[in-house]
Amino acid sequence: MKRFEEIQIGDSARLTRRISEQDILDFARISGDTNPVHSSEEFASKTRFKKRIAHGFLVASLISTVLGTIFPGPGTIYLSQELRFRAPVYIDDELEVVVEVIEKKDEKRILVLRTDISNSSGVKVIEGKAVVLVEQI
Repeated sequence: MKRFEEIQIGDSARLTRRISEQDILDFARISGDTNPVHSSEEFASKTRFKKRIAHGFLVASLISTVLGTIFPGPGTIYLSQELRFRAPVYIDDELEVVVEVIEKKDEKRILVLRTDISNSSGVKVIEGKAVVLVEQI
């Protein structure tokens, strides 16, 4: 883990994760979002997606995983997150989360980060931008 002073614009980190059916069921239970497009094959088959999709915020939560555990790492505090949901995520999709520093505000220990998630076909499913406070101890 780099100290804040060592972080440079262009530094990045990646995480790969497969979305499982259990992830979707757990997220529905924890969040209370029981929309049948996530839980019912019959319902989802009648939508434009033709099959069940993962919750957008389940997928987006992988950005938080990177920020709090990999880069910048422990002590990172979210200040804001912009998200654009560009494509659906299905059960068993393998995703790659990429977080990249695009701006650094030394005086307040703040980073602005590009936060994108793509599937294994290279389709960007989420694009975004986060602002975080780096509170390393």
